[in-house]
Amino acid sequence: MLTDEDAYSVLRSRDGRFDGRFFVAVVTTRVFCRPSCPAALPKRENVRFYPSSAAALEAGFRACKRCRPDTVPGSPEWNVRADVVGRAMRLIADGLVDREGVAGLASRLGYSERQLHRQLTADLGAGPQALARAQRAATARTLLETTDLPASEIAFTAGFSSIRQFNDTVRKVYGTTPTALRGTPSARLPPGAIRLRLTYRPPLDLPALFSYLATRAIPGLEDVTARCYRRSLTLPHGLGLVTLRPARTYVSCELHLEDLKDLAAAVRRCRHLLDLDADPRDISDHLTRDPRLAAVVARTPGRRVPGQVDAAEMAIRAILNEETPTGRSRLARLVRTYGTRLPHPAAGVTHAFPRMEALASSDAPAPVTALARALTAGTLHLGPEADRDQAERELLALPGMDVEAVARIRMRAFGDPDVFLPSDPAVQEGLHRLGLAAGDAHRWRPWRSYAMQHLSAPRTHTP
Repeated sequence: MLTDEDAYSVLRSRDGRFDGRFFVAVVTTRVFCRPSCPAALPKRENVRFYPSSAAALEAGFRACKRCRPDTVPGSPEWNVRADVVGRAMRLIADGLVDREGVAGLASRLGYSERQLHRQLTADLGAGPQALARAQRAATARTLLETTDLPASEIAFTAGFSSIRQFNDTVRKVYGTTPTALRGTPSARLPPGAIRLRLTYRPPLDLPALFSYLATRAIPGLEDVTARCYRRSLTLPHGLGLVTLRPARTYVSCELHLEDLKDLAAAVRRCRHLLDLDADPRDISDHLTRDPRLAAVVARTPGRRVPGQVDAAEMAIRAILNEETPTGRSRLARLVRTYGTRLPHPAAGVTHAFPRMEALASSDAPAPVTALARALTAGTLHLGPEADRDQAERELLALPGMDVEAVARIRMRAFGDPDVFLPSDPAVQEGLHRLGLAAGDAHRWRPWRSYAMQHLSAPRTHTP
């Protein structure tokens, strides 16, 4: 944890790697910024530091119009933390408070509303309602800037309960009116499309990420070219289609949603798919302490652990072994047979992944139906609220489930940064090439999932 003096040193250096880790508020202007904001350096006595944008808003500050602190990558802390605060933040980012309220959030986590509020306030300086309100404001701003929807429709789409609440929140957060935030949607976008920028902390090896996804792409569900990754999405209110394209300093995200209420959930899932909230500096600093791994990490900077857009889908992909051509063929057949056909297919993406209710009563392989039945019955939870250790025990208790599949689920579905698969052929080859043994992996904790990405990178081959 940074002290206030450390944080001020970061502010003085304008270090963008700390954007999203904390926020800087200036008492004389009543504005809060990201640490890298290029504005004039405020005096130390005029600065306050907050662990979240919601905390700064609750303290009466508004977002800086110059550095736009509401657009920074999420805190990398949520990639690592599996406690109740970490799980709560993932659920809030998925829009659960807008759908089920704070009571629903507390119920998902097995806590009372009072307990949850106390823990979030202690760690983040704001309760669940304030955190959700800050997210609604960011969603509203995106819609105001990228669509021509009426402001009244945007208000309810973003999760506000009234026009008045929407107007008041926008003024409080941005110091202006919704009309003043209105942008001019690109004429090149198809009707109903939303295009936004997904930010990240550099470096990011996007070619490696896209190559990983391309190798495992399921026909009908996904389509990958050298220029983009496209797939269908199953979201809380309806279906969606996303196209992700690499850009110079961000990932371009184009969304088509049946219901715009799903915007926040879709963005969170795309960020998780590409692991965009990770902090590569922290990870590489730790991994390079091992001199035999240091050269590999230096040659393959910005490696990320690919995630998923739906944990249940990822679990079935692991069960049927998407790592092999046979497994991908079985998955494609599953999608064709039980998936939901998209009303507007695009570039080879024709179906959404099958719903668990459909698979539970299907003639799919026994481990798949067992998983689907457990999920539909509510005896197994794989969503953002899931406790990793408990979910692992429940998965291993299912018939036909093997240890390696569960480890892959833990790594990609739950975002566990500390999974190691010594039986993976690419990892074995990487270990052998560097003269390492599987037993050496304990030195790489808690980042063994990332160590695997470096070990299996093609560029680790000695010239």
